[in-house]
Amino acid sequence: MQDKPVHNTARRFDHVVAGGGLVGMAIAYGLARAGKRVAVCDGADSTHRAARGNFGLVWVQGKGGRCLPYAQWSRQSSERWGAFAAQLRRETGVDTGFERPGGIELCETAEQLEAGANLLESIRAQDPLLTYEVLDPAALKARVPAASDRLAGALYSPHDGHASPLYTLRALQQGFALLGGTYLPRNEVREIRPRADRFEIDTSGGTLEAERVVLAAGLDNRRLAPMVGMHAPITPLRGQIMVTERLAPFLDYPTLVVRQTPEGSVLLGDSAEPVGFDDGQTRAVMADIARRARTAFPLLAHARIVRAWGALRIMTPDGLPVYEESRAHPGAFLAICHSGVTLAAAHADVIAPWIAGGAPPALIHPFVATRFSSSADVHAL
Repeated sequence: MQDKPVHNTARRFDHVVAGGGLVGMAIAYGLARAGKRVAVCDGADSTHRAARGNFGLVWVQGKGGRCLPYAQWSRQSSERWGAFAAQLRRETGVDTGFERPGGIELCETAEQLEAGANLLESIRAQDPLLTYEVLDPAALKARVPAASDRLAGALYSPHDGHASPLYTLRALQQGFALLGGTYLPRNEVREIRPRADRFEIDTSGGTLEAERVVLAAGLDNRRLAPMVGMHAPITPLRGQIMVTERLAPFLDYPTLVVRQTPEGSVLLGDSAEPVGFDDGQTRAVMADIARRARTAFPLLAHARIVRAWGALRIMTPDGLPVYEESRAHPGAFLAICHSGVTLAAAHADVIAPWIAGGAPPALIHPFVATRFSSSADVHAL
């Protein structure tokens, strides 16, 4: 990567992307792939990064229960992921670890299984391309022999998969650099000044100029958006994850609570806590994560935990993403989402061409921040 900060000099680009996480780098990679001169302004290593708390799921089932376009947007991105991962590997040699064997949502009770099946059926009734299966205990054991006999069953969807968030980010960074992109770490955006035909972007390392600017800075979008006449209603949501020692393969499918990596280590997670900017760990949440993992897979009872951490994810009031161009200052774009892995392929393949000057994708029309201006906060994950 090109990682030398700029100092006291203006540099001109077609696009400047604020934020070098999974969302910002996927968009920047797509822009560079389209032949644009792109700079990414990123923070320091100590910056809150959602990629560190991402479970690595490319997940579709259950999304969009109250917003069909979100279900379709997620499914279409999942369908793009195979070609997306293959291209990154050809260009960079980095394997993102992407696999799409389908995903399994484990249900401890019959009530959970019924509610989940009803949700998926309501989505499938509107989008016949969404497919799923309800697995009773016998069918679950046939597919996942290590699953506990105590489970009531599971929901399976072939649209789901998983990938390594950190290898995906690394591949995007390397691909971006190979395409001529300029990566500027330790160059947080301090101020954006809209001009008649350009934007001036002040960073901690100097001033940049660009015809277009993309706000993909995660939680910092809340501070940056008003500079270009926009609104970013986002809050932090902490997730905690534990990782075990490497184990013999026992789980060929990703689940919402347990995921085995190609290397053999096992990720345990699925927590969401509105605790402000505290990215620490708590004994109570870790204990609950461990309980659910042991309930699902008894063989984990004696597995050693080798790492544990907390990280902050980004959440809008209704859980849906935001993709919007500023009406006050055209050429400024806002990109917010908490599904940085699932939607990475769509961000590179669909959002980036729109930001480069193409037509807005039809599916993203509900995902504007102005939807929050006249309605109370709701939760529609």
